[in-house]
Amino acid sequence: MNAKVRKAVFPAAGLGTRFLPATKAQPKEMLPIVDKPIIQYGVEEAMQSGIQNIIIVTGRGKTAIEDHFDVSFELENLLESRGKKDLLAIVRNISDMISVSYTRQKEALGLGHAVLRASELIGDEPFAVVLADDLIEAPTPCLRQLLDVYEFFGAPVLAVMEVPKENISSYGAIDAEPVAHNGTKDRVYRIRNMVEKPKPEDAPSNLAIIGRYVLTPEIFDSLQAIEPGSGGEIQLTDALRHLLNRRPIYAVRFEGTRYDAGDKLGFLKATVEFALRRSDLGAPFREYLKGLAL
Repeated sequence: MNAKVRKAVFPAAGLGTRFLPATKAQPKEMLPIVDKPIIQYGVEEAMQSGIQNIIIVTGRGKTAIEDHFDVSFELENLLESRGKKDLLAIVRNISDMISVSYTRQKEALGLGHAVLRASELIGDEPFAVVLADDLIEAPTPCLRQLLDVYEFFGAPVLAVMEVPKENISSYGAIDAEPVAHNGTKDRVYRIRNMVEKPKPEDAPSNLAIIGRYVLTPEIFDSLQAIEPGSGGEIQLTDALRHLLNRRPIYAVRFEGTRYDAGDKLGFLKATVEFALRRSDLGAPFREYLKGLAL
């Protein structure tokens, strides 16, 4: 039986320059989609997928993330004294939902470096990586879809989605062959190769790597073995390609809708669509949108 995945790493040390000036004094991970920080959506996805422990890789100026998932005694006492039980339950649920640990990435040296910073807290066991900027709405949580494939093959698994060929240079791209899984042959792939941010004419496919991974501890050796890649950073894609020499790696074309909440337009799309799905906001917000002179 394959070892159970109990931990998920959330890299959150980036500077969030695309959202300046809003991120000058607050982490981009704390920007709200409607009324919930971006990172909380990812943490809830991990929890719903069966993850028991969260490891957040932070940097300078990220204490708001730690405060968000910590107990807020003053706020809880205030809400309790005023009889606001519904709000009190929401606040307590945040600090009670899951066990959270933190480690520091002193320099922003790439996604691979952020994952490597979590190695001591991970130890010798498989783990997930969740990029909170990739907000994914799915009937079955995206991470759960990956974990099901990991539990079947016992190998690392990446989330992928099809993107227009002209946009592939913004992603890692995979060269892969479909494999049968659960009666389908068009959602799970065995990876032959992968390239970080290729030119459209050089891309092996239009299957782009999205911010969900299930990894085995061998990835740490590969991260230490590779040289800095694109942008002078330690790229996780480069380490995964190095690991391909030692073991199979699979990809899942997940079912669901992905929003790039690290991009201003993607952030706005997510805000509108998540608000429209809300039982308390959807109907009046829809009527408001219909009344706009667009």
